[in-house]
Amino acid sequence: MKLLCLDVPQPGATMERYQPHMTDEVRHTWQAYKSGIVRDIYFRQDRPGVAIIAECDSIEAAKEALSEFPLAKAGLIDWDVIPLGPFLNWETLFASGNA
Repeated sequence: MKLLCLDVPQPGATMERYQPHMTDEVRHTWQAYKSGIVRDIYFRQDRPGVAIIAECDSIEAAKEALSEFPLAKAGLIDWDVIPLGPFLNWETLFASGNA
């Protein structure tokens, strides 16, 4: 299952509070990438943070994996996890009368 995972800074989270965890955060992210959980990762452009495209068997499995990130373990971030599926509306382009 493909999932869009958006970090959610928790109350009191600041870049200064993130800093002691960042080396471990990057290492953990690399391991999650090598294991196939993290498929893509992007810096958000609307605020500091990341958007991850993840691959997991379920939303619950993704939330469990994301809870292991050092910033999550430190209580500095949580995650919004949004399941994604194929865009099937392409078929409307080929419906009778639209060709």
